[in-house]
Amino acid sequence: MRKSDMYIDYGSGRGGRPPSFGRVLAIILVVVLACGIGFGGYIAAKYYSGVMKEQDPDAATSPTPTSFAEAMGGDGEADLTGAAAETGIYGLWYSPKEDTEDVESIYDNLDEEVWMKDFVDTRTRVDSRGIYLSAQKFNSKLEDALKLIESTELNTVVVDIKSDYGSISYQMNSPIAKEAKALSWTISDVHKFLDRLHGMGIYVIARVVTMKDPVISKSRPDLCIYKTDGQLYKDNTGYTWLNPYNEEAWDYIIEVCKCCAEDGFDEVNLDYIRFPTDKGNLGAEGYNYGDIVNEVSKIDAISNGIKRLCEEVKPLGCFVSCDLFGAVITSSIDAKIVGQSYYRMAQYLDYLCPMVYPSHYANGYYNLDYPDCHPYELVYNAMLDSKKVLYMIDDTVGNKAQVRPWLQDFTASWVKHHLDYGKKEVRDQIQAVYDSGYKGWLLWNAGIVYTKDALLPAGSE
Repeated sequence: MRKSDMYIDYGSGRGGRPPSFGRVLAIILVVVLACGIGFGGYIAAKYYSGVMKEQDPDAATSPTPTSFAEAMGGDGEADLTGAAAETGIYGLWYSPKEDTEDVESIYDNLDEEVWMKDFVDTRTRVDSRGIYLSAQKFNSKLEDALKLIESTELNTVVVDIKSDYGSISYQMNSPIAKEAKALSWTISDVHKFLDRLHGMGIYVIARVVTMKDPVISKSRPDLCIYKTDGQLYKDNTGYTWLNPYNEEAWDYIIEVCKCCAEDGFDEVNLDYIRFPTDKGNLGAEGYNYGDIVNEVSKIDAISNGIKRLCEEVKPLGCFVSCDLFGAVITSSIDAKIVGQSYYRMAQYLDYLCPMVYPSHYANGYYNLDYPDCHPYELVYNAMLDSKKVLYMIDDTVGNKAQVRPWLQDFTASWVKHHLDYGKKEVRDQIQAVYDSGYKGWLLWNAGIVYTKDALLPAGSE
């Protein structure tokens, strides 16, 4: 048999022939390469399992990049083109291709020194399951709200203290509020009110609307946002806004929050702690925040204000939380527009409260045709993204906020493709929170009409 024929008849030609050195080397290289790939896959799998232990990889697709301004406008038919993944944690933050300058501010770390390292935290945390009670309906709906809490798994109520209208619900000891004539008698005796609710085992949160304030501008217009033509800025509802770049504006917010803490509220919940997003009366003019806007980003202005507020309120025994657009969890576009960095704010606050209402997301978000029609999937994916972003914060050497989302207990009839929200839709959202690894949640209904059938009976939680 010719030498070349040995490689034609594989049965006889290779029977007892020892492998050549080159063949042995090739086999070794293949084995080493396979081991390397396998080990790399193991490390990656282990790393991501630390973020979410039982995640279905098909359910955690990255969201379609969109701006909340698009997502919340018109009929929700957003144009989702022209955006690209931005470098950042897990590639989750999105920016227009031409706008990549200040993503770094979203991820800036704290100072080298551990923040509030001398603070001894003696506060007791609660896994809140709560509802919202507005100032407008406080007296007419209070008893109904308390009955609902007593008879179900609920244990928390969020009460308007500084409302969307700028008024404060009781006679607190705030000189700035007194000067602005912002104090009201909605809650006639705040200490009696709190004693009653605490006696029922209810965790009481003071909702403080921060920057949107149509009252303060009458006495302190210098604290507010102006237009470039020198006139006060007013949003689409005709309301003025405090200027987040103004330190005295923060003085007012901090003063209100400290009063809430000193008067016995368990937590202050900061809402509208952001820059305005609608044009309002701008016309051809622009916002005038002052010269500081050239030196300090919106994200820095909000983050630094929250840091300062927490430093003054937490030592009083009161928790601090903040409401955010759900879109800012994963969108650098929205983070830079409103000044809310999910990652940065988590390093100061006790709780982040993203408003993950399915009706507020653009069609196509999380690959869901109509998000309002998929309450479980929307909330579940948003909460998984929350975990991914916050996973990078080391809470062994600093602060890391817990997450307690606002859920939708209302029907968004203004959305073209929507569901009538009832027992199933509300409960699906609650279950999504639990399935994603979180424990607390709050229900929102502006009319203070909640779906009792969606809640477990008292004692069964």
